[in-house]
Amino acid sequence: MPHQISPHLVPAMISKSSEPSSLPPAQEEISSLLDAIFNSKTSQASLDASYALTSLLANSVGFRGLRRYGILDEIKKAAADKKSGVRRESAMNALGALFEKFPEKQPISEVIFLVQDGGMVPLALDALADKGAVVRDSAKYAIDALFALLKPEALVVGLLPVLVGYLGKNSGKWQGAVGALELLGRMADKAKIGMGSREEEKNKEVLRESMGKRLEGLIPVVEGGMHDLKAEVSKQAVKTMGSLTTLLSNDDVAPRIPLLIKTMQNPSPTTLQQAIHALSQTTFVAIVTSPVLALLTPLLERSLNTPSTSQEVLRQTVVVIENLTKLVHDPMEARTFLPKLKPGVKGVQDRASLPEVRELASRALKVIDKAMGDDIGNTTAGIIAQTTVEEVLVVLEKEVKFCGGLTREPGDEALWSITRDYVCGMIRESVNLRELQRIKNCVAPYLVYLLRHDDAAVTVAKTIEKHFTHEDHRKYGQPIKEDDGEVEIVNAEFSLGYGGMLLLSHTNLRLLKGHRYGLCGRNGAGKSTLMRSIAEGKLEGFPSKDELKTCFVEHNQGEDADLSVIEFVAKDPELAAAGRGRISEVLSEVGFTAGSGGRQQQKVGSLSGGWKMKLALARAMLMGADVLLLDEPTNHLDVANVKWLQDYLKSHTEITSLIVSHDSTFLDEICTDIYHYESKKLVCYKGNLAEFVKQKPEAKSYYTLSASNVQFKFPPPGLLTGVKSLTRSIIRMTNVTYTYPGASKPSLYNVSCSLSLSSRTAILGGNGAGKSTLIKLLTGEIIPQEGKVEKHPNLRIGYIKQHALEHVEMHMEKTPNQYLQWRYANGDDREVLMKQTRILTPEDKAQMDKYVDLGDGKGGRRIENLMGRQKWKKSFQYEVKWVGLLPKHNSQVSRETLLNLGFSKLVQEFDDHESSREGLGFRELSPKVISKHFEDVGLDPEIANHNEISGLSGGQKVKVVLAGAMWNNPHLLVLDEPTNYLDRDSLGGLAVAIRDYKGGVVMISHNEEFVGALCPEQWHVADGRVTHKGHLAVIADRFEDSRPGSSVASSVVSSATASAVNSGAEDTGDMKFKAKKKKKMTRNQIKEREVRRKLRHIEWLNSEKGTPHPPDTDDEA
Repeated sequence: MPHQISPHLVPAMISKSSEPSSLPPAQEEISSLLDAIFNSKTSQASLDASYALTSLLANSVGFRGLRRYGILDEIKKAAADKKSGVRRESAMNALGALFEKFPEKQPISEVIFLVQDGGMVPLALDALADKGAVVRDSAKYAIDALFALLKPEALVVGLLPVLVGYLGKNSGKWQGAVGALELLGRMADKAKIGMGSREEEKNKEVLRESMGKRLEGLIPVVEGGMHDLKAEVSKQAVKTMGSLTTLLSNDDVAPRIPLLIKTMQNPSPTTLQQAIHALSQTTFVAIVTSPVLALLTPLLERSLNTPSTSQEVLRQTVVVIENLTKLVHDPMEARTFLPKLKPGVKGVQDRASLPEVRELASRALKVIDKAMGDDIGNTTAGIIAQTTVEEVLVVLEKEVKFCGGLTREPGDEALWSITRDYVCGMIRESVNLRELQRIKNCVAPYLVYLLRHDDAAVTVAKTIEKHFTHEDHRKYGQPIKEDDGEVEIVNAEFSLGYGGMLLLSHTNLRLLKGHRYGLCGRNGAGKSTLMRSIAEGKLEGFPSKDELKTCFVEHNQGEDADLSVIEFVAKDPELAAAGRGRISEVLSEVGFTAGSGGRQQQKVGSLSGGWKMKLALARAMLMGADVLLLDEPTNHLDVANVKWLQDYLKSHTEITSLIVSHDSTFLDEICTDIYHYESKKLVCYKGNLAEFVKQKPEAKSYYTLSASNVQFKFPPPGLLTGVKSLTRSIIRMTNVTYTYPGASKPSLYNVSCSLSLSSRTAILGGNGAGKSTLIKLLTGEIIPQEGKVEKHPNLRIGYIKQHALEHVEMHMEKTPNQYLQWRYANGDDREVLMKQTRILTPEDKAQMDKYVDLGDGKGGRRIENLMGRQKWKKSFQYEVKWVGLLPKHNSQVSRETLLNLGFSKLVQEFDDHESSREGLGFRELSPKVISKHFEDVGLDPEIANHNEISGLSGGQKVKVVLAGAMWNNPHLLVLDEPTNYLDRDSLGGLAVAIRDYKGGVVMISHNEEFVGALCPEQWHVADGRVTHKGHLAVIADRFEDSRPGSSVASSVVSSATASAVNSGAEDTGDMKFKAKKKKKMTRNQIKEREVRRKLRHIEWLNSEKGTPHPPDTDDEA
């Protein structure tokens, strides 16, 4: 209830009796105030009298006065007065005043209000059902006043059990149940991570952890409320459940929470099946803690124990249990929840009708046993016992007795018997959360009024803290001391958010001079955001640029593409003072040669990705940076330049580096320390990546190409007319030469090569050698000046450029789903139509205006468009629509005739349209189907549907590009530096997807690990020429699931060693594809074939046991 007059402006006759006094007030004085409270004519007068009584007691006898004068008994009596609404309202006013003032001045009063004789909170909750609105308002004011003052430990140990007990009463009033549920929700909401002060966020963290550990008991209580017959209770329970699920802090489960709540609300077989299916589609990566298990265990248990559950749902259930259990790292948590699931999984193993389901259940059981520490030889490994209330009580009683014991005031003995349990409960929370510095605040304020000596409470608190600190060190080991004698240049405490998401919460970043720190975390964790915040001077606590020179070396194509390299650097205001001589010298150090024909005079826009990165590094050297921020520095760098970068960083011991990279070899070679993203914190590990993996085995994905965490699935490529062999050429370059405008020599000279459906080809070479140029010529991005590029008319190519984000940077305001709809809305791939080979030049437009005479006696006509295409002999013929003539005058013209007449772009555009139409014929361009497609390439459907592309991380944008390239089921996948921007998990998923892909793959990559595992065929580009190397063995053991010859793709990869490029066996000189026609058999031929088959079958029946049955084929003799 809002105050109408401030508490200190009370009437004179009341304030006089409220003056502080060391003497206990007389009974008459208390009775007078109680009479004023319960018989005042206005609410304000009653409230003022309540404040006066509270002040009088707090400043004299304190909490003991509540019992001595029977204050709480009087309040209970007035609250139960059914005849007088005034007295009931006044009772709530008095209770609110006590709740508002007493806990702040004397925290021990919490025990009286919450625990003693059942506490006073149920009284206030019952008052929420009062027929008088003013009574309900006063009750709400009382509850809010107490809730606002309780510390996190008091909320969990004191208030939470009261609320759960109230909700468990059958006799409780439904309005009170709504109030209790609302309070539960508010407690959970109060624990949400935010951007408050360090102390506020620490309180939230303690509350979040403590409530999370109690979710096992809270969820059934709230779920019961969801099925209450009163709609108001049910509605509030659903809302409260939503608040409780925010305690999970698990990004894997978060998108599924609305569906899980719906399943609790409507527990039908259909909703349960939907929930289990959604969970089975979830890739679990984050560590699974007790809050997650508390939410999911009841659903999984129900699925296992329901007799009507189908075999498919059982299969999904045991898979989810196995995946979840693998990520349970605390055996104590495993032993709390997994025993509930184990009998159900054992039942599936014994009784499931499908062998596959039984096998999966058997696997899940082994994982459960291992997590619980029940597997052979691991009975107690990793289990650290939690401190109990009884253990704390022994220590507390001992210390209290040692410090002189309790006072001899009447009633203190009885109060101590409940206070000690309350205090021990709070101490236990702090000890088990390892927040030992909070123990003092949970002990001293409560004991100070009960112990005989003045300083005894503080002494007891310090001794208890010391005792449990020693116990903590015994269990977990001594903390590592940071006093290493090295120069500390950064020690920042900060929080970091981006786009409405909290990335880091009150974490610490400490940098030592000369150290090289690797920054590791999943895509979207906020690595680049952290680097950019440091570079822009926006990170709280990080030294300013005046104190510490910081340079951000990132992949940025920049502006001023027409400037020469040296002019581009000299134009920078920060570097102009260095002078052109010094600038030229530094540029020479990193490989930019001086002189009129040197690289320093080359235009910035013509530099390859690797040279642009070296230019960025040269700028950092000129700035004399103290801290280098390197975002994917090895992207686009060849092996030699990566070695140069390693040597440069290791030799400059005065420079501190913070590095984001997905190149595990580079991080292993460079790093002295690793910073890892864990639960919105930065955790530092000494040593390189290998040492980090020893301490965090789950980070092994940084070394192996595994699809265990992120799975990509590429769609099958579909059929190509006339192509019956995987090794037949489907695209070919012949004697191609290309020179960039303004360049003095060709980038590629007289190049010939071809690809097939079985190709797994890597294009290798130094920076600027012409690798990307070769790709662009193959895909039609640019047109050769000499030679020709031929491809199958129906060939569909999925192409991802070197600077992959170019694909989406024009669509930053769209969601990934909207981008894909835009790209394929008209049945064509709009990005194909933007290629240089598809854009009509002035010469092409002039060609369209020419009159064509086909020699059919109809004279010259102008072509308007191509309307259709059909097979004709060994090629195609096209239906031509003529300008100014009706469709009935359309003509069928052969492909060769149109090409000879100069209409190659028109033919190519129509071929693209037809091939795209074939690929999209199996695709439904609806949001639901698109969401599934994004999920197949590792992008969360929630992000794909609701997040704008501008807010995605680099790795997530690459997945959008990959999804766009694969939508029309391409036959050939062309990847220019596919490993850039992807984290290790995504890289492993991509590698496995490429390995299992049924189409051709050609890629440029400097990542030797990636190329060596996938590509048996290599094209080396140097000095404008291409050298072919085939028959190379792929290094299969780089895959985590490698078993030689076992995968579906092993035949595809092995066949690529004799692909169209190097065998020549399948080459067709004119790239014409003839489909084999099947000859129809006569009736007599069919009869003769049946006789032959019967005779063969009889012969087989009479043969020895084990003889294989002869095959029946259409081409038998």
